[in-house]
Amino acid sequence: MTHPLESYRALFPVLQEQLYFNHAGVAPTSLRAAEAVREWMEDLVYHGIRHERGWEAHCERVRALAGRLIHAEPDEVAFVRNTSHGLGLVAEGLDWKPGDEVAVATSLEYPSNVYPWLHLRDRGVVVRDIEAPSGGVTAEAVARALTPRTRLVAVSSVQFATGYRTDLDAVGALCERAGVLFCVDGIQSVGCIPVDVKKSRIHFLSADSHKWMLGVAGIGLLYVSKEVLPRLRPVLVGWRSTTDAWNFNRTHFELRPDARKFEEGSAAYTGIYALGASLELLQEVGIPTIGARVRELLSHAEQGLRRLGCEVGPAPEHRAGILTFLPPGADARALGAYLAGHHVAHSVRRGRIRLSPHFYNQPAELDRLVELVRAWPG
Repeated sequence: MTHPLESYRALFPVLQEQLYFNHAGVAPTSLRAAEAVREWMEDLVYHGIRHERGWEAHCERVRALAGRLIHAEPDEVAFVRNTSHGLGLVAEGLDWKPGDEVAVATSLEYPSNVYPWLHLRDRGVVVRDIEAPSGGVTAEAVARALTPRTRLVAVSSVQFATGYRTDLDAVGALCERAGVLFCVDGIQSVGCIPVDVKKSRIHFLSADSHKWMLGVAGIGLLYVSKEVLPRLRPVLVGWRSTTDAWNFNRTHFELRPDARKFEEGSAAYTGIYALGASLELLQEVGIPTIGARVRELLSHAEQGLRRLGCEVGPAPEHRAGILTFLPPGADARALGAYLAGHHVAHSVRRGRIRLSPHFYNQPAELDRLVELVRAWPG
C-alpha cells in the first residue's frame, strides 16, 4: 500500500542520487521553492522594480506563515540572515548590567548558542554553565544553574549532536516562575516537530530555514514576544526599521513598535520567496504529521541498527528528528567516509553518526542504510 506522503518525493530530486538523512545539517530544498525563486527572478529580469510592492506584500504573507508555524503573531516575527544573526540581536540588544548572568550549556550547545553570550563577558555579564551530562538540557539542570542574578536562560530546542529534545514547556514554566528571560535556538525543531512559543513561554526564538524548514541558507526568522519587544534595542537600524520607511524625502527617525524594527534594510527576496514556498509545503503536510512520520522513521532505523549491536540514542522519549549511532568499536569518521562513498547524506557529530530523515523519506531507505552498516568492512 502506498504511503500518503509518497507523492511528495517527486518534489525532491536529490533522492535520485542519495539516501538523504542530513536535514539536521543542510537540507535539500524542493522544486516548489526553486520555482518560487525562479518566478521572482524572472519578474526582476523582465520587469525590474515595477512589481516591488507585490514583492513586499508577498513577504508579509510569508511572515504570517512563519508566525503560524510557531504560534506567534506576524508582528512578533522578523526575517534574519540565520540563527546566529537572530541570537546575536537578542544578546546585544538587551540592557545588560555588570554582574547579570546568562545560563547556557556551554559544553553541549552548538556555537551559535554559546558565542553570542560569551561575547558579553567584556560587558560584565557572567555565563553560568548548565550541566548536561546525559547529553540534554533538563528543567532540573536549569534550576540548579539559576541564581538571583540570572537574567536569561538560553537553550536549544534539540541538541545538534545528541538529538536530545529539550522540554521547552518545563523550562519555560521554570523561567516564568523565576522571572527570567527564555531564549531558544529553534533550528533543530522548527519544521520538524510542533513548536508553540506561547505555550512554552518563550521570549525569543531564532531559526534558519535551511534545515528542517527545507528552505535555503541566508534567511531565517527571529521571534520576539510582544511582551519584551520594547525592551530589545535594535543593534543595527536603517530605513526599514522606522515607522515611515517608504518616505525617503524626510528624516523621521521613529522605530517601529513591532519585530520589523530588526530588519534594517532591503529584504532578502530570494530567500524569503524560497522560505514561503517551503512553509506552504510544511503546513500543507502538517507539522504533527511530519513529526509523527519522522519518529516512525527513526524508530524503524533504531530497530535495524540495534540488531547489528549498534549503540543508539537518544531514547525515544527524548527524541525529535535526530538519531545517533555507532557500531561496537567503530571509528565514526571511517564509517562516515564509507557511508558518504555510498551516497548516504549524514553527519558525524562528536564521535557518532547522526541521521536526520524528513517526512518524504521511506523506511526502505533506512533499511538500505542498515545493510550498508552491516556490510562495512571496517
